[in-house]
Amino acid sequence: MARVCDLTGKRRLVGNKVSHSNIKTKMTQKPNLQMKTVFDPESGKKIRLRLSTRAIRTLDKVGSLSKFLRKYGHKFVD
Repeated sequence: MARVCDLTGKRRLVGNKVSHSNIKTKMTQKPNLQMKTVFDPESGKKIRLRLSTRAIRTLDKVGSLSKFLRKYGHKFVD
């Protein structure tokens, strides 16, 4: 399974680690993903999602999953 946030689509970053002697080696930075069960009051269902910690904080701030999608859904459409 790919390490991708279900709501925001955050995925790994790839870059170079540069040493003091300027030797470059590939490195990746993985997102901090957590499994979270989210209750959606509009549908009345619990949904299990794999979310980044930033998305969890934003969900807490906004209040519910449907409010999150209404407010930020346009940013994450492919």
